[in-house]
Amino acid sequence: MKKITLCLLFSCISWMGTLAQTYKPSEGNIKNRKEFQDDKFGMFIHFGPYSVLGNGEWIMTNQNIKVTDYGRLINVFNPQDFDAKKWVGIAKSAGMKYITFTTRHHDGFSNFDTKLSDWKITNTHFKRDLLKELADECHKQGIKLFCYYSLLDWTRTDYQYETGKTGKGTGRTQKSDWDSYIHFMKGQLTEILTNYGEIGGIWFDGHWDQLNNDSDKTLTSKVNWHYDEIYALIHSLQPDCMISNNHHLTPIQGEDFQAFEKDLPGGNTTGFGGQSVSQLPLETCETMNNSWGFNINDRKYKSTKDLLHYMINAASLNANFLLNVGPMADGTIQPEFVETLKEIGIWMDKNGNSIYETRGNVMKPQDWGVFTAKNKTWFAHIINTPKQTEYIFIPEMKQKIKKCYLMNGKKKLQFKQQPEGTFIYLNGITLDTIDTIIEMQIQ
Repeated sequence: MKKITLCLLFSCISWMGTLAQTYKPSEGNIKNRKEFQDDKFGMFIHFGPYSVLGNGEWIMTNQNIKVTDYGRLINVFNPQDFDAKKWVGIAKSAGMKYITFTTRHHDGFSNFDTKLSDWKITNTHFKRDLLKELADECHKQGIKLFCYYSLLDWTRTDYQYETGKTGKGTGRTQKSDWDSYIHFMKGQLTEILTNYGEIGGIWFDGHWDQLNNDSDKTLTSKVNWHYDEIYALIHSLQPDCMISNNHHLTPIQGEDFQAFEKDLPGGNTTGFGGQSVSQLPLETCETMNNSWGFNINDRKYKSTKDLLHYMINAASLNANFLLNVGPMADGTIQPEFVETLKEIGIWMDKNGNSIYETRGNVMKPQDWGVFTAKNKTWFAHIINTPKQTEYIFIPEMKQKIKKCYLMNGKKKLQFKQQPEGTFIYLNGITLDTIDTIIEMQIQ
């Protein structure tokens, strides 16, 4: 992609702000939205200097580590065993179609060779541009690359930390300069979108740091994030690149898919949800234990079954499943995660047809399970033991079934359709411990 100079870009901000107000997605963007919905399964990667401390990605603010002290991690953060081919290979073997990587998290550290900050991966003993190697490998293996980018920063003095909710104890005393910070973010986003080939999407996080109150369900903020300018900048550099913002609110003009954190669309078990579900493509992200960044004490690993059920439920609600790994400081993904992902990959090889390219919300969830659909083929996922083991009942199903059989084995199943609903009989079937999938051909 032809490089665009920063001065030219920033001189055009005034008219690009107008562009964002009347945002019309490009044909390629619309195509990417459909492919994104088809892909259904991706890998989230949280990685940075915090990995050295082994206590999650929020350790700097949680323990009030001063900027000067935290900055010393640049001398010890050395992911010498990082291998982009292995990371992408693990994702691909698990059946994942894209990777969302933390180019810059809340500690402000850049995992790429930015020209706008010395607090970056190429100034560590590792010296290499990790994002470049990952991007090249993703493009080589046919895996789409999305870039997580933090809106907030616990280290920079120009970030408006005075009104922010986090990073209060990191020792900054200099008055912030919001215009400088916005300028910095635009510059880094320009680097990401011009130096690393095709980027599938930008995944923003941190808006909530400047919300007026925790219950505010609008974009009302203590600062102006200049989203009209930032979104227009992204779409001008790569029109097909999608944008999402993990603000835990309803999407705004210029965003291309809606993110949900540790909850299914419409749910609010964590306090991050509760926002209305839009008509944009949807995605929910989740951890494999309880941590995003590497946490040496977190052994609360979710089972393969639990994670597959999470993905099946997400697909039934028309949402992608973005599953996180937090690599260790040496650059390797811990073996517990690798083993679980391998098991998920084996299941997806056999049953992925009921997940990939499907759409959800075709029928209400039942106590025994949920539904996904691909054109005239519906999949009933029995993930809970039915109350009546002889059959499952689908109430108020108006679609007429032509054929009904057990997926993969293709064993034909007897069914009966009546005004009150459809009975599918399970005689002679041993229910799978994870998911018994019934395939129905609809007229």
